[in-house]
Amino acid sequence: MSGVQPKAGRGWVRRMLSPRMLLSFAVTAVALWFALRDLDFGEVWVSIRRANLVPLLGLSVPAHLVNIWLRGLRWRHLTEAVETIPRGTLVRGQAVGFMANNVFPLRVGEVLRAWYVARETNASGAQIFGTVIVERVVDAIVMLGLAALVLGFGGAKAAGLETRTVLLPLLALALAPLAFVLLLRVAPGRVIRLGSRIWDRVLPEAASARLTTALHHLADGLRGLQGGVSLAWVTGYSLFLWLVVSVVPFWATFWALDIDLGSTSRLVLASYALLMWVGAAVAIPSAPGFFGPYHAACWFALGPFGVSKELSIALGTLAHGVYWLTTTLCGLLVVRSRATPLPDLDAVAPE
Repeated sequence: MSGVQPKAGRGWVRRMLSPRMLLSFAVTAVALWFALRDLDFGEVWVSIRRANLVPLLGLSVPAHLVNIWLRGLRWRHLTEAVETIPRGTLVRGQAVGFMANNVFPLRVGEVLRAWYVARETNASGAQIFGTVIVERVVDAIVMLGLAALVLGFGGAKAAGLETRTVLLPLLALALAPLAFVLLLRVAPGRVIRLGSRIWDRVLPEAASARLTTALHHLADGLRGLQGGVSLAWVTGYSLFLWLVVSVVPFWATFWALDIDLGSTSRLVLASYALLMWVGAAVAIPSAPGFFGPYHAACWFALGPFGVSKELSIALGTLAHGVYWLTTTLCGLLVVRSRATPLPDLDAVAPE
């Protein structure tokens, strides 16, 4: 380990000044400005102080823990083609990934959880990372489908948008990556060769090489989808994670703040709108922990439902705070119990 830490120390300043890192902090700064401008902080604080912590913690904390556990179970159906990995290792890897996304920028937790699992099992880190890419693609497809449902069932009307104008492009965005993933699964060699020819002509050599490598990782990960049974399990877990487990913390926060939207249907629609916008916001490379983008997304999601900016930011602060503390503490517990020091994690963060 001593040989790794100096390398991490030398590379830290360079990573902090890299264009991607500077862009991530710029995204966070813009989101914070968007969320906090003209905000009555006193009213936000009053809302937070009067929040009922029983439903907030009693529902949100178990939901976040179940989310980590179910993601570990889903991940096993993707890694089976690489190596038979115990469920506990994959669940711990998910916890480490969540924690790392909270304390490192640019969502490096996706890389670090693959590294963690490879370290525990001596499996191929590149192939494990390929399954992570597949998982992210699956989540993106489900999120786009969720967005189409939210907008189709009244979200577009609540936001003052024409349903057909936004619904058809979203459906196309959801189907396009699905078609690409299926094609890559059926004919990986042809897809990679064709893609390489295209971006070799338009991208710098280094960028083209990285893109080709990423596509190889994705193809490796797709080998984990062995037939319809494996795909059915991944699909089932994904739908349950997004349609049930992930929305519970937002329901709990509505309850904690006693926010009345007039009807149960509007409450459900607003909860899924929150999930949709927050999911999109945290997918954007930003500073550690999604501070800023998360809160701006809450205001953007709830504005069309008549929720004030102050109450939206209070909801975002509470929901984000419980998420951040729960997942960070869970990941740190894994790191501490498995003797995985944080400098090692930092050393494998992408530059």
